[in-house]
Amino acid sequence: MKRNTRILLSLVSGVLLSLAWLGLPGWTLFIAFVPLLYLDHFFTERKSEFRGVSFWSHSFLAFFIWNILTTWWIVHATAAGAVMAIVTNSFLMSLTFWLAHIARRNYKSDLGYIAIVVFWISFEYFHFHWDIEWPWLTLGNGFANNVKMVQWYEYTGFIGGTLWVLVINILIFKLVLNWLQKRTFRESVYLLSAIVILLVAPVSFSLYKYYTYVEKENPRNIVVVQPNIDPYSESYDAQAENEKLQKFLNLAATKADNETDFIIGPETLFENPWFWNEDQLHTNTKLFQLSGFLQNYPNAEMVFGVSSYKTYPDKKSAPPTARTRNDITYDMFNTAIFLGNNGETQIYHKSILVVGVEKMPFARYLGFLGDLVINIGGTSNSLGRQEEPTNFITKDKVEVAPVICYESVFGEFVTKYVQKGAQMIFIITNDGWWKNTPGYHQHLSFARLRAIETRRSIARSANTGISCFINQRGDVLQATDWWVEAAIKGTINANDKITFYVKFGDYIARISLLISGLLVLQLLSVWAVRKKAQVK
Repeated sequence: MKRNTRILLSLVSGVLLSLAWLGLPGWTLFIAFVPLLYLDHFFTERKSEFRGVSFWSHSFLAFFIWNILTTWWIVHATAAGAVMAIVTNSFLMSLTFWLAHIARRNYKSDLGYIAIVVFWISFEYFHFHWDIEWPWLTLGNGFANNVKMVQWYEYTGFIGGTLWVLVINILIFKLVLNWLQKRTFRESVYLLSAIVILLVAPVSFSLYKYYTYVEKENPRNIVVVQPNIDPYSESYDAQAENEKLQKFLNLAATKADNETDFIIGPETLFENPWFWNEDQLHTNTKLFQLSGFLQNYPNAEMVFGVSSYKTYPDKKSAPPTARTRNDITYDMFNTAIFLGNNGETQIYHKSILVVGVEKMPFARYLGFLGDLVINIGGTSNSLGRQEEPTNFITKDKVEVAPVICYESVFGEFVTKYVQKGAQMIFIITNDGWWKNTPGYHQHLSFARLRAIETRRSIARSANTGISCFINQRGDVLQATDWWVEAAIKGTINANDKITFYVKFGDYIARISLLISGLLVLQLLSVWAVRKKAQVK
């Protein structure tokens, strides 16, 4: 196979992997790895001619194309962050596939293909749990706009979608390989049957679940506000913050009535942290005005986002993210605030922070570089965070999950709210940093998967769009337009039933980690035996 042909196959895989994130149907993923698998086969069959690094370079090219086509829009928020995310993620993906290729070179059986599956799933799981989390391109996310196909995510989570994609790609590749090698149809009939079953059975079950699923009637009337404040040109002085407050209240008033249970504003509705001292919320003038507004609506409670700060007596009692200014030690947070009709407040600090924007990764070792964290929203250095998610408890004891922006990408993390009693999910976000790009569409689509996995209705308030409601089947309702001021009113149902996925989380990934560990140990033992034989 000529070098140009090999490069072309890499490019084809990269493009095919991108299509589901660019608005095309998720089923395109079922053939996306086939060109890359063919390259893996080529280099495995000719391992005496080519070193393993030859395959790595081709896989890096494929994954680089995938990353740059689907996540280039990060550059609008931070050019450095975009480069870091695209290059690092491409490298990690290619490293994972290269390790699986090494396994294929050493295993004569189908263990090599099992290695591809479990290594990749382990990589995706790892990407949720280290200090540079970036799970945006998890394969299971590729079906976020095809919710009728994946209602079974309530049992497997989106990792089940990853498993589905990988297994079908491998089976289709083996079928293509049989055809290229001119094997008899009888040799291929088992592969063809397996492919048909793995495609038809999950989709049929999903369609049945979709069309027969009935939500338990437990309605809450919600008003979602989209103030549409440009994050690149907004001001943070007292006058600007007061104007934001008035805009929010004016928009809310167009839809709120005596039946309204919740009014929801976006992430960092109020951006200047110096107006939001958490130790003095009882004297906060903006809270007084918001509370006074709620008195016009006897049932209404409110959830919205602010940038806030909290002080500490001294540096010893402060967390590593704290900073000192004018002899005051304090922490800054991306915060969700719950305001009850009686004026009482509850606070949640964003737990999963955006790398390079809200936190410096590996702060224990790189804390001295804290000032290099991108300055968006008027602050620098890493923000503070809380370790575990917590729910807001309403006047009628219904618990609500306050999910802030990036956190909605993390399926197992969102299940923690539900495990603790959340019956509805409120997502507050500010997608304006990415401007009018595929980024904000992708972010919205992932929320649809959270609704299916948890069977929780979602109200989503985005500063610049898209704001909407999402039912427990993952359908988007009353979606607002991009870059317009808007308020929408709708009814969503609270639900207290626990899905299999909520109960057991990413069990598929944990099983894959175990199998991956065993395969790596076997690879090391093979390497040790060969090394010993060479010495003799």
